[in-house]
Amino acid sequence: MKTTQSKDGTTLAYDVYGDGPALIYITGAICHRSFKPIVRDAKIFATEFTVYNYDRRGRGDSGNTLPYTIEREIEDIEAIIDAAGGKAYLYGHSSGAVIALESALRLGNKVQKVIMYDAPYVRDDKEKAEYKQLSQKIHDLLGSKKNAETILTFLKGIGMPKVFVLLLPLLPGWRNIKALAPTLAYDITLTQDMPPIERATRISIPIQIIVGEKSPISIYHVGRQLTEAIPNARFVQLAKQDHMVNGKTLLPLLSNFLK
Repeated sequence: MKTTQSKDGTTLAYDVYGDGPALIYITGAICHRSFKPIVRDAKIFATEFTVYNYDRRGRGDSGNTLPYTIEREIEDIEAIIDAAGGKAYLYGHSSGAVIALESALRLGNKVQKVIMYDAPYVRDDKEKAEYKQLSQKIHDLLGSKKNAETILTFLKGIGMPKVFVLLLPLLPGWRNIKALAPTLAYDITLTQDMPPIERATRISIPIQIIVGEKSPISIYHVGRQLTEAIPNARFVQLAKQDHMVNGKTLLPLLSNFLK
């Protein structure tokens, strides 16, 4: 484990895998760098890149300076980029894709290219209202310190398969997953609005927007909206993949686009 410090003094923990161009892996909700699927994918990506797999603030071995803001998450990315040598590619999954997009907007030439997978912005006003109701439930549960119920309510609310939600508490890492419940408030902050179409038109670096063929239809439409707005954007719908994308299937797209 390596560590660096963000601008506000928060300690950020990260691991480094592989050899090649620097790629920062930005995870989504209720994930941390030691979560087995994350480690598996990071090592797959490391066959082509030097992968910086870090714990977002409030997760794993990283600190959690409050109050939370999106700007602090972007400062965290900048700190990891600096640790990687000052420039890097970004791969963001789910809410991590939102962080990747905001980093492209705010960090200038430190970000070379971006790949976003299944960015979960709300699609329209109807979805925004529904998500606001879910957000209130999550904040109420967090206020009552009901971490397990918070996680399950969130996953049901965003449409994760019922079988997955039922089986999750039976997994060996359930205790670690429950501990991440407070960070759902961060992911909700990132994804509670529609995509920033007007601001996205200012992005000059190349961005590849990927959605899973089996992912929710709203994610597909959000991806299309962003692709039309961003001048140097490419859109790919990845066949046979859902929100939990297979790293081996994704790697050729990362390699072809980034390299």
